[in-house]
Amino acid sequence: MALVRLEERGRLRVVQLDKGRGNAIDPPLVEELIAAVARIRSDASARGVLLASAHPKLFCPGLDLVTLVELDRAAMSSFMLRFATLVQDLYSLPVPVVAAVGGAAVAGGCVLALTADWRLLKPEAPIGLNEVKVGVPLPWTVSLLLQGAVGPAALASVAMLGRNFSGEAAITAGLADELAAADGFEAACVARLEEFADKDAYAFGRIKSYLRETTLARMKAEEETRLPEWLDGWFSPATRERIAATVASIRKK
Repeated sequence: MALVRLEERGRLRVVQLDKGRGNAIDPPLVEELIAAVARIRSDASARGVLLASAHPKLFCPGLDLVTLVELDRAAMSSFMLRFATLVQDLYSLPVPVVAAVGGAAVAGGCVLALTADWRLLKPEAPIGLNEVKVGVPLPWTVSLLLQGAVGPAALASVAMLGRNFSGEAAITAGLADELAAADGFEAACVARLEEFADKDAYAFGRIKSYLRETTLARMKAEEETRLPEWLDGWFSPATRERIAATVASIRKK
């Protein structure tokens, strides 16, 4: 069963996460997303992408701890490099990408949303990066992605305190661009994407490339060399204890 649905709607493409445990990110989901992005990149008729979820109350809760806690350091390193590839692939798509954040988008879910050019959020949906609370640093690629979206005044709250934001606070922090009510949420997201898609495709692609190419180059140049620092956090005794407790609570549900 597919974990990612790729739907054609005229000139638009809808990438919809549709995985158990609320779209928690694991190796199969990452590979299906990478494949979907590659298909869009090679599709000359695609003029915009809507990144969405099939789950009404969840966009994505981040990494699938139940699965990933079983991986050893080498396997986790391989997974994180593939996740970085996914983030970079989404971030560098030449067509406009709008994230329809209709439910919680935390940790890795927030990361996926941050790759978009525009993020619409339901007012009650929380969004944020809680990695520091788990005991791991932000991956190198994610830290650069965050700096491109969040202003200096909010970086400490978002990255170092690991707070979640909703409503107008999410917009002020730079994690969302617009709020849209649950009633008509998808229509509002599509309308915003259509506005982007109406722009000249060549001009839009060049502008997006110019704005993102320096950050993207830094992501690619240093992700692999910085990864051991993240792995040291992931495999530290204190973090493993926190992850084990979280996994235990998930399995009880």
